Amino acid sequence: MSTETVNISAAQVKDLREKTNAPMMDCKKALTEANGDIEQAIVILRKKGIASAAKKAARVTSEGSVVSYIHAGGKIGVLVEVNCESDFVARTEQFKELTHDIAMHIAASDPKFVRKEDVTPEYMEKEKEIYRDQAAKTGKPAPVIEKIVEGKMAKFYEEVCLLEQPFIKEQTISVGQLIATTIGKLGENISVKRFARFKVGDVGETVAISKASNEGEAEAPAAK
Repeated sequence: MSTETVNISAAQVKDLREKTNAPMMDCKKALTEANGDIEQAIVILRKKGIASAAKKAARVTSEGSVVSYIHAGGKIGVLVEVNCESDFVARTEQFKELTHDIAMHIAASDPKFVRKEDVTPEYMEKEKEIYRDQAAKTGKPAPVIEKIVEGKMAKFYEEVCLLEQPFIKEQTISVGQLIATTIGKLGENISVKRFARFKVGDVGETVAISKASNEGEAEAPAAK
């Protein structure tokens, strides 16, 4: 039985590169692994980028930039600090695009914390108590109730934590995975340090500061 080798054209490589901004050789390897299927190649590149991010998560991020985003005719404003390892990367178009996308996402999705590890014990226990009370009314046994609470807390983190939220421009990935993919492309650790969100008419504002030290700010999330 003969084995057919898939020929990857320059046009396919160019198309994948335009969609992912990944290096040409990485695009060709991913297409070869995916037997020419560009959507599968995108998944392969994303997984490799996230795996690369996990290896870089302990590296110090002392450079970066503070960016602003104004939305809805001046009704919503966001300031966010995104850190990286070098000033060189901070000045790249990919990093600038990432910071803009993060600021825009915060404006639209109104997260309350950077990471789930930043949720205060008081805030977390309050939510758990609400979910326990709701589950208890079903009459299910305690172990089942705790499983229900655990499932609801996972959804809760997805709603209030920036890195857990589905990215507004591509709902199939989280903001954390978006950052991890960019880490894979740029070769440096990247982290969100803090953000503030203001909305006209709201009493108070959302201000979130990550409790992570400057050594290994964020764990790269698992690929989906």
